Amino acid sequence: MRVLVTGATGYIGGRLVPRLLAAGYDVRCLARASGRLRGRFGEQVEIVEGNLEDRAALVAALTGCDAAYYLVHSMASTASFAEVDRQTARRFAEAARAANVKLIVYLGGLGDDRDALSPHLRSRHEVGDILREAGVPVIEFRAAQIIGSGSISFEMTRYLTDRLPVMIAPRWVMTRCQPVAIRDVLAYLIAALSLRHESRIYEIGGRDVLTYREMMLRYAAIRGLKRHIIVVPLFTPKLSSYWVHLITPIPAKLAQPLIKGLHNEVIVRDNAAALDFPDIRPMGFDEAVRSALDRSQSAGRESTWFDAFASQTPPSDFAGLNEGMLIDRRALDAAAPAKRVAAIFTSLGGERGWLAVDYLWRLRGWMDRWVGGSGLRRGRRSPTDLRVGDAVDFWRVEASGPDRLLRLRAEMRLPGRAWLQFEVHPRSGEASTFIQTAFFEPRGISGYLYWYAVAPLHAVVFGAMAKRIVHEAEMSR
Repeated sequence: MRVLVTGATGYIGGRLVPRLLAAGYDVRCLARASGRLRGRFGEQVEIVEGNLEDRAALVAALTGCDAAYYLVHSMASTASFAEVDRQTARRFAEAARAANVKLIVYLGGLGDDRDALSPHLRSRHEVGDILREAGVPVIEFRAAQIIGSGSISFEMTRYLTDRLPVMIAPRWVMTRCQPVAIRDVLAYLIAALSLRHESRIYEIGGRDVLTYREMMLRYAAIRGLKRHIIVVPLFTPKLSSYWVHLITPIPAKLAQPLIKGLHNEVIVRDNAAALDFPDIRPMGFDEAVRSALDRSQSAGRESTWFDAFASQTPPSDFAGLNEGMLIDRRALDAAAPAKRVAAIFTSLGGERGWLAVDYLWRLRGWMDRWVGGSGLRRGRRSPTDLRVGDAVDFWRVEASGPDRLLRLRAEMRLPGRAWLQFEVHPRSGEASTFIQTAFFEPRGISGYLYWYAVAPLHAVVFGAMAKRIVHEAEMSR
């Protein structure tokens, strides 16, 4: 059975694909940048390059597939997001019908249609309705907060609780929710392929119904933290989103639609999922949190919420020494083999930091946060493993060659485009040559002014970092 997965670069899709492969399914993915998925899944997955705006690419990707997962949804806070979602869902459903797909599996959001749902929850329900209109059977799962390492809603809870001993919280923390573990969500998504091909809506949740306040306090108890939450009526969703932006790695533009949805009670009212999936026994909140913490503290997570989100810059067509590119290059000889040098520069960022003058990196991160960027707080998915498409603080891995090359594309807010590239070339014996290059493609006069204004800092930061990389490699015998 061949299945198409859309949204494979995202948090859910990134974990679903390997489980589908393990279950014996033939998996195809549709993605804008095939290199990101190839770095993650290798040759096991067929990748069709394209996007959901291109109907021809959609039909090509869906042709020959028995089923398709629709795991995309806009997280923008602009007024037009709902119309974009409507058009995208309609285009996908019509292409699925044209390609004779037998089943669409869609993951949406919980919420009672009789309530005044937030714009994003209302849009998620509307997308399910539009997918069904084309006539292809649709199995729609509706879930509340997903508990898992790297889940955007769980990470928001985790960072707020970890960092604030006393929380002044808005009234929405008293809203009831039925969170569900990522393991159970994935089990439902895969089990859907074995059902009869007819349209159904399933509400899924874990064993516990809790307010958001109770969830934060129970998380704190599991972590051995003492926390106090004071509820006040003063916070608007917009103000709350700025607070989340300041305290957590989650930007305000992503936090705001999430926070608006927290005003709606999201609990399971229909037990159809329990009847039709008797082998899936959802875990409780405490067990889901412990599992998420175990994964986030291990060597590497499969996926994170920021895998699919770039703060500003789209994938590039980097071609090296382009005309007009401003360059800072450092070349040093290392008394260490290339493999050891590469091991150092591929471990940069996250908790390890950048080896030299980290206070200046932190200052640059804070500056980026204050102007709406991601800053340094995203960290890394894994301290040891690095894939094309991974985020590393405010960079994105754009190219990687084993033991020889790493190129990072900047996702901080800049008047231009920037890259930081590390290369190492073997020499005779145990020696190698290390080359570190910062590239900047300025946008207008402001770009040139920016580059020359920060050039003295670059001389300190990039010079010290290159020397430390070589020193660490030489000392790690």
